Amino acid sequence: MATLPFALSGGIWLLYWFGFNLSVATGVGFIALAGVSAEFGVIMLLYLKNAWHARMDAGRSGDPALLEAIREGAVLRVRPKVMTVAVIIAGLLPILWGGGAGSEVMKRIAAPMVGGMITAPLMSMLVLPAAYWLMRRQRTQKVRAPQEL
Repeated sequence: MATLPFALSGGIWLLYWFGFNLSVATGVGFIALAGVSAEFGVIMLLYLKNAWHARMDAGRSGDPALLEAIREGAVLRVRPKVMTVAVIIAGLLPILWGGGAGSEVMKRIAAPMVGGMITAPLMSMLVLPAAYWLMRRQRTQKVRAPQEL
């Protein structure tokens, strides 16, 4: 869910750039964007968590192991995420550029998706791993502190 505000900002930015007003059609586009954006965040966190637990199962639980796990988990998601974004944008750009019957409504549905597909992957690939590192580091320090006493 942390990726949602960043994705919505990209959708709003593109609506503003095209001069579209908020409407039911743009709302539908934002709902679709919210689903894809939430999936980006959940899957990224799942990969980060799995990589970290694999390190812990191997007996490595320090800060270097945490950074290594985050790099591994994030790198595993880059190619699938780029492919997903490329396919979504490639599928929606003809709708944004097209004309004909119903194109005015379809453009307003596609615009938030395209804008969000520009910003949501950046959030999930750059900010989420850093936030995960901060959270995990804080938790491991709290766990280690009572043991050291």
